[in-house]
Amino acid sequence: MMDITAIQNLIDQDMQAVNALIHKRLRSEVALVNQLGYYIVNSGGKRLRPLLLLLSAHAFNYQGIQHLTLAAIVEFIHTATLLHDDVVDASELRRGQRTANYVWGNEASVLVGDFLYSRAFQMMVEVRNMRVMEILSAATNIIAEGEVLQLLNCHEPSTTEAQYLQVIRSKTAKLFEAAAQLGAIISEQPNQYEQAMATYGIHLGTAFQLIDDVLDYSAKSEAIGKNVGDDLAEGKPTLPLIHALQQGTLAQQQVLREAIIHGGRDNISEVIAALESTDAIGYTARVAQREAEQAVMAIAELPDSPYTEALRALAHFSIHRSY
Repeated sequence: MMDITAIQNLIDQDMQAVNALIHKRLRSEVALVNQLGYYIVNSGGKRLRPLLLLLSAHAFNYQGIQHLTLAAIVEFIHTATLLHDDVVDASELRRGQRTANYVWGNEASVLVGDFLYSRAFQMMVEVRNMRVMEILSAATNIIAEGEVLQLLNCHEPSTTEAQYLQVIRSKTAKLFEAAAQLGAIISEQPNQYEQAMATYGIHLGTAFQLIDDVLDYSAKSEAIGKNVGDDLAEGKPTLPLIHALQQGTLAQQQVLREAIIHGGRDNISEVIAALESTDAIGYTARVAQREAEQAVMAIAELPDSPYTEALRALAHFSIHRSY
């Protein structure tokens, strides 16, 4: 099976064109927009959502150039959500470097995030495809709802697994879904393939986020580019914590509840011990595995090609990664 480097090499020429377009459309007459925008766009992200859109378009033998514009749009939307997320979470580290809000302040980060959203919508209009507008505008709205749902669940130890999955399907997986679906739409594929790609994307994005949850408690800071235990510090009841709360002893449940309610890392060693004794990390990884399997099943009927193989490999990468 292809590794992530082989997947990236498959569409390297397109990705170079997307990166050039991102830098071109990021430009503003306002210096701070340029500074902050370039800082986060060049901060070493995996570009998974644009990658997914490009693979989807090629899987259907798309011959135009709209996939490049749409890939840049998807990355702008994702980057805007990161800027806003880091303000809401008061994060100080992302992708191994200081967050934009740490360097320039919350106000600048929020406003440049707004700039990226509005630039994305300007570019959407240029594509002149109402179906594309429908998918991306709906996705952006659902992502915002997911952010609010996550805020409501913060410091709330009674959050259920179903509630948490709703958050990540809205907040994270929805943009994966849109990216995958758009490749089929611009290739003018029948509804069968469009829906197959949408299903693939939502399960891929869910698997990806669940592994992020695993890595938050099991990886090293240098590998994941942020502080280990950030979710706990922010009082986020992610799936490992939710499972441990259900399976732990009364004493462990008390520790976990207090950790979620108050946030911080004061009791992180006790929290990790509870996660280990309840197999919460393993459980979350198995849920992610099922999501990845559902993603692969969704594209079983796609025409066979190196790009379809790469889509399957991307599902494998989403759950077998260390960063």
